[in-house]
Amino acid sequence: MELVMTGPRPVEIDTSKPHPARMYDWYLGGKDNYPVDEAMGRQMLVLDPRVPVMARVNRAFMQRATRWLAEHGVRQFLDIGTGIPTEPNLHQIAQRVAPDARVVYCDNDPIVLAHAGALLRGTDAGATEYLQADVRDPDAILEGARKVLDLSRPVALSLVALLHFVPDDDGAHELVGRLLSALPSGSHLVITHATADFTPEESAAATEKLRAAGVTLALRSREEFTRFFDGLDLVEPGVEVPHRWHPELGDPVPGQEEGVIPGYGAVARKP
Repeated sequence: MELVMTGPRPVEIDTSKPHPARMYDWYLGGKDNYPVDEAMGRQMLVLDPRVPVMARVNRAFMQRATRWLAEHGVRQFLDIGTGIPTEPNLHQIAQRVAPDARVVYCDNDPIVLAHAGALLRGTDAGATEYLQADVRDPDAILEGARKVLDLSRPVALSLVALLHFVPDDDGAHELVGRLLSALPSGSHLVITHATADFTPEESAAATEKLRAAGVTLALRSREEFTRFFDGLDLVEPGVEVPHRWHPELGDPVPGQEEGVIPGYGAVARKP
């Protein structure tokens, strides 16, 4: 256990086992991770050397989706599973298009809280806030979000590279439904998700290695992924591999076309 100072009191960070947010940071070349995260990350690279490309593809998808939403009038964003801050963050993309955009970030890893100040440097016209909470507690998230967001007006709910860490036993689809039920018509759902559809053997090995380290990986098929959007109107081009969703809205990630990206991404509107 490590103590990291943030404001008036320290934050306890469990460094005895890997955490997805810190592994993600390592894949992106960040320094806010620990040896246990790097060790597991290297095991993932043995199974598939393109894991860092996948991480960057997910970040690029988030940026393009946020830009698309802001350009189409969305002014409020709830980003769950934020991860350790990287540039540009979601609020920077949104407020670049709409300076009055309001953004609430949420994550369950204390190390993200320790760096939350980097997430809160928004425009004077807009607002940014950070919540320490878990997607498995949607009521707590919604209660905190209401302090910054007007939930009677459309909100973009972003769950990027998160739900594949939430197994069916935890009610992943029901959790998304609970969050969406609190949001009005005109809100949007943004998701990327890893899948075993393209690389079944490697995915099975990765799932087992992570399980042994205490990390649950719930890879879902295209059909299971699409179920998250039941009752919503998918934005064209619908369910796609992430880097092929509106590529014109951002720069390509080096290496994204060299082999398969085993994941899906989509954006949908609540009617």
